[in-house]
Amino acid sequence: MKKLIAIATPTLLLVVLFLICISAKQPELPEQPQAVLLPQPSPIEDFYVPDSFKERLMDSIQAYFNNAVRKNQIVGASVAIVKCDSIIYADGFGSKNSRLKNKVDKETVFRIGSVSKGFAGILAGIHVQQGLISWKDRVIDHIPNFRLASKKQTNEVTLSHILSHTSGLPYHSFTNLVESGMPLETIAGRFNQVLPLQKPGSIYNYQNAVFALSGEIMERIHGKPLKDIIQDKIFDPLNMETASASYEELEKSGNVAQPHRPIRRGWRPVKYNKKYYSAVAAGGINASVVDMGKWMKFLLGNNPEVLMPKFMQEVFSPKIQVGGRRNYYQRWKGYESSHYALGWRVHNFVDNKTQVPYKVIHHGGTVNNFRSEIALFPHDDLGICVLFNSPNKMARNCIPEIYKMIQDILENPLPEKENSFIQESLVML
Repeated sequence: MKKLIAIATPTLLLVVLFLICISAKQPELPEQPQAVLLPQPSPIEDFYVPDSFKERLMDSIQAYFNNAVRKNQIVGASVAIVKCDSIIYADGFGSKNSRLKNKVDKETVFRIGSVSKGFAGILAGIHVQQGLISWKDRVIDHIPNFRLASKKQTNEVTLSHILSHTSGLPYHSFTNLVESGMPLETIAGRFNQVLPLQKPGSIYNYQNAVFALSGEIMERIHGKPLKDIIQDKIFDPLNMETASASYEELEKSGNVAQPHRPIRRGWRPVKYNKKYYSAVAAGGINASVVDMGKWMKFLLGNNPEVLMPKFMQEVFSPKIQVGGRRNYYQRWKGYESSHYALGWRVHNFVDNKTQVPYKVIHHGGTVNNFRSEIALFPHDDLGICVLFNSPNKMARNCIPEIYKMIQDILENPLPEKENSFIQESLVML
């Protein structure tokens, strides 16, 4: 008999979720980073959420995004929310093209920019699981023409370093060459023109060119383009039907959002460009929010046949602390600190009400006037992804604001009739 779970008052909800979703409380990340514990796959056939919760969630999100469209803050957006093993919400708002007024829906394809880095980290984890590479593999052993100014440091840079932005090179080294479309093999031989700041593994400096070499390594292992490797090892196994990693596939998409740039009285559609399709690992993936929902289900511990939990934990294991307080996510309520893992940021928060620490696995992306955000809340077995086809300020806070909507609905007591339904559901467990 299928087990049921209902959205209830806070105390009752905790009881139900404990029985339905196996998830561990997370310790606060100290100066020495600790691994993120992910929820384990649930043996339950169906995850059921009452219509009343879905309706209230839908109303809140629709009001939030429709208001932004009405005020011309955004052109279009698409949203997916995942709980346990289910996509509990997926929809689109606004227009794919501001001139045509054609509506965004849940299958509309967007470019996701640096959210692609999370795919690169997981893809590398799949290769480690298969014994094809190691996190400690030296870059020069796979790309012989890779050169830094120091021979010693050239020999020390590993796959883990480039996926965690700890190669020791200055911030955004040669991103301009990536955006110009220069082949990664050529760029790899030019890093000797840049003086490293620190030894590999000792300092965090965000990269695109060096990070993208992770994809070059996997291409050399298989002898085929990274777009095909991702298709074979991630998109196809997860049934991500609209996802792709090339400019040609984006052009062929029948349902695709047009990028926009702001003008004095609104927005102007702009052309698609080919930036980062020569460096897919750093920012070259296209996807709809439905497919991003499938991606988040996988990241929350489902589909272990694609990547086993042990290796997923390695991808999410923090490698280096991210300093400062200027990044937008560092201004989210309850924020404490951040580390970078392998293609992912791991943030530490403290709940303002309960003072309980928790973690958020997160990344944002910007490319070709598209903007994207993805976040996983392992302690809640929850994932949120938002895709935009215009640059905007809303993207900076959409994740915590949507998370708060969900929490507010959960904390709002339900009518007596629905509480009775929950009691009956608990008896069936």
